[in-house]
Amino acid sequence: MTRFNTQLVHGLPVNDNNTGAVNPPIYNSSTYAFESVEAMPRWDYARSGNPTREFLERQIAQLEHGTRGFAFGSGLAAIHAVLSIFQPGDRIVVGKNIYGGTYSLFNEFFTRWGVAVEAVDTADYEALDAAVAGGNGEEPAKAVYFEVLTNPLLQVNNVSRISEIAHRHGALSIVDNTFVTPYLQQPLDLGADIVIHSATKYLAGHSEVNAGLVVVSDDVLGERIYYSQNRLGGVLAPTECDAVRRGIQTLALRLDRQQENALAIAEYLQAHPLVKTVNYPGINGDREEILRENGLKGFGGVLSFEVVPGVNPATILNNLHIFHLAVSLGAVESLAELPCRMTHFELPREERLKVGITDELIRLAVGIEDKQDLIEDLGQAFELAYTEYLEEHDDLQELAKLSA
Repeated sequence: MTRFNTQLVHGLPVNDNNTGAVNPPIYNSSTYAFESVEAMPRWDYARSGNPTREFLERQIAQLEHGTRGFAFGSGLAAIHAVLSIFQPGDRIVVGKNIYGGTYSLFNEFFTRWGVAVEAVDTADYEALDAAVAGGNGEEPAKAVYFEVLTNPLLQVNNVSRISEIAHRHGALSIVDNTFVTPYLQQPLDLGADIVIHSATKYLAGHSEVNAGLVVVSDDVLGERIYYSQNRLGGVLAPTECDAVRRGIQTLALRLDRQQENALAIAEYLQAHPLVKTVNYPGINGDREEILRENGLKGFGGVLSFEVVPGVNPATILNNLHIFHLAVSLGAVESLAELPCRMTHFELPREERLKVGITDELIRLAVGIEDKQDLIEDLGQAFELAYTEYLEEHDDLQELAKLSA
């Protein structure tokens, strides 16, 4: 068995390329010929399967140590397919701090279709256990859905502990591994049943393709997800499959640099007088302990921070030159955004504030540029925000509060 970084480059070949090409072919065909009415071919229709898609699906299953992988047209399409295995009347416990699009899918669609959704702090194991167990006439939950590193507050969820609680009550453990990738953690090894990726992000890595991936721990779940994939039809096209495959080849190289840059920026922000809080695991000196306790090899390249009261976060964001003001993450270029107006606008303000997503919170998705250039870009934007603050607050007491 080859090691992880070699698997990133080579994957599991389809073994039908007779040309000697080092890359798998892109099969742009929506249908496939039968040899006869009696002989069912390996592929018959692209929604049911495609050789290029199969290469990617087999590779992500290998990287995540799962039995079977599935490729979809977006991360939300992947989540939709997974959630479609549940029935009206089923109950799903969901981590409180999740991506806004996922929140919308749960609360605007699946609740309307009869699935009960209960949000819980997944770091509070007693509350989580009670929520999954049900009681007082309520059936146990069918699943627990959570993110390894929460978006956008970067809280660490312990996959082993949460999966153990889920399984105690017969529930599935469903993990969004987008922020971490299999390079930094393989949740199925820690007890998860289903792993989901927005492959648009780190796996593809170049802001050029929308894609979602799912990996399951056993063949029974594999058949259920395949049925959903085939019937719902949100599959990833061959050209996009190949774009994700190419991105995966450089995942380790990119993520190593992104983590290095993210840590340097987090340390810079933590010392900045205009910054109230920084959200990046291990920033307070407990890095190795957090990694060990949670089965992680790193914390990825996303961080968030809250500016002090009175400083306008939009001024900072609008004056960045290297960071792009854009949603998404995991690409080679650095991105910055305001969650309350961008990635998490779907959440009602009271819901956002409950989990700590304030109006002053900025999220950075750090790329592979020179870290000093990124820090200097933030620095000049902070200077403009500070100048604006001084113009609007000439009260010396207010200035003292800001610099205290």
